[in-house]
Amino acid sequence: MLKIDHFDQIHLYRPFVDFRKSINGLCGVVVGEMELDPFQNYLFIFTSKRRDKIKILYWDKNGFALWYKRLEKEKYHWPKNLEDQKITLKTEELEWLLNGLNPWKMKPHEELKYKF
Repeated sequence: MLKIDHFDQIHLYRPFVDFRKSINGLCGVVVGEMELDPFQNYLFIFTSKRRDKIKILYWDKNGFALWYKRLEKEKYHWPKNLEDQKITLKTEELEWLLNGLNPWKMKPHEELKYKF
């Protein structure tokens, strides 16, 4: 089971990718377009052109792992019209995305920090 909170960072690649790409092709996107190191303790999230599939790539200490999910009816909410090709997500935002919620329209309650 993929434990999302185990990772140091979560990076979403905003443009769609050709889903014929597997581990090597997605690593090429991570290095060449996202300018990140695929061997870090990061999750890298990609979507298909129709936004009904996602792939999550990560280094699993002794090899790469690729997680794949296909939706039968719905589409994933995906950010549009942003200048950056990559977006860093919080754990809760990725959980929202995987559960069908739009993390870019949802805002968590403001964190309050009181002092005595």
